[in-house]
Amino acid sequence: MQENVAIVGAGIVGLAHAWSAVERGHAVTVFERSGVASGASIRNFGMIWPIGQPDDSRSVAMLSRSRWLEIAAQAGVWVNPYGSLHLAHRPDEWAVLQEFYSYHQTTDLGPHLRLLDHNSAVQRSAGINPSGFLGALESDLELCVNPTEAVRAIPGWLSQRWNVQFEYQTNVVDCGPGRLRTGAGKTYSFDRIVICSGHDFETLYPSLFSKSPLQKCKLQMLRTVSQPASWKLGCHLASGLTLRHYKSFRCCPSLEQLIDRVANETPELDELGIHVMASQDNLGRIVLGDSHEYGADLEPFDSLRIDELIIRELQKIIQLPDWRLESRWHGIYAKSLDAIAAVHSPERGVFVCTGLGGAGMTLSFGLAEKNWKNWSEGKIA
Repeated sequence: MQENVAIVGAGIVGLAHAWSAVERGHAVTVFERSGVASGASIRNFGMIWPIGQPDDSRSVAMLSRSRWLEIAAQAGVWVNPYGSLHLAHRPDEWAVLQEFYSYHQTTDLGPHLRLLDHNSAVQRSAGINPSGFLGALESDLELCVNPTEAVRAIPGWLSQRWNVQFEYQTNVVDCGPGRLRTGAGKTYSFDRIVICSGHDFETLYPSLFSKSPLQKCKLQMLRTVSQPASWKLGCHLASGLTLRHYKSFRCCPSLEQLIDRVANETPELDELGIHVMASQDNLGRIVLGDSHEYGADLEPFDSLRIDELIIRELQKIIQLPDWRLESRWHGIYAKSLDAIAAVHSPERGVFVCTGLGGAGMTLSFGLAEKNWKNWSEGKIA
């Protein structure tokens, strides 16, 4: 049965839910308080990152990956399926990568993985710093998008192809069963309202927000100028530091040794949640990051020290023709502490989906499909 659906938020989570809804025959209107999406959805690497997802959420990431490839074909959004390398410059990092590879030889991830020695990996990416480099774990699953371009192009495609309506510069200040009210005082009627406004849903349902196991996270990132002479990074590059960040690597016995070594050698990285990665967008720029600061009262001021530490650690593992920076920024997102996302129904016909943490680009399209399937069957999550 066709429903009249409102989506609150035109970030990647909102756009994903709008697409899944309209494909099911629903009439969709998206409300966005800004003139264009400018939140966490455009302040990231543009990585679709299945390898970082643990077993219980990798299927959602893989579905999301297939949806990204579909939208690239249909909407002309730039998506580069160039995979990833996790680099090992220390023996404990190389041990973890070998253990991860061995563990997944009996899982559906196994066929997508390869262990590369020093020479093979350096041939795969010109961005690897060869000094002290031992080897790498290659995965062919990871995609790259330009998040700003993608998140701002998808609405046009949804509007033209699917007749999704967009109400920009429209702040939703109240909603309930069958109704939605904006800051301008206009009231709309809908069969279903889906709130995808990140941690900002706190303003609509403060009591639910306070009870939800959510944590706010601030990250800092940087981006270089376009690299000269069409130089290519070749794929996403991740350092050994990332192994302690992604839950998927907790299957590796040597991980604790790596974690202890980092804590003893560079405690400042743990203090600021720094693990370093690099990707290259369609304009030739290298996106660098990142840090993770958690808490309810995050400062709006960016730390030069954090940026310097990120660059310091990256220069240990990668080399670039041009390290000059074009821009730097921070983003804030909500992270669910007990699930891949926080999905609630605070009132009849009202649903909240948030808390994907730093995996919004990786999980949103797959999660939207999962949610709409559940909702069509009368389930909340």
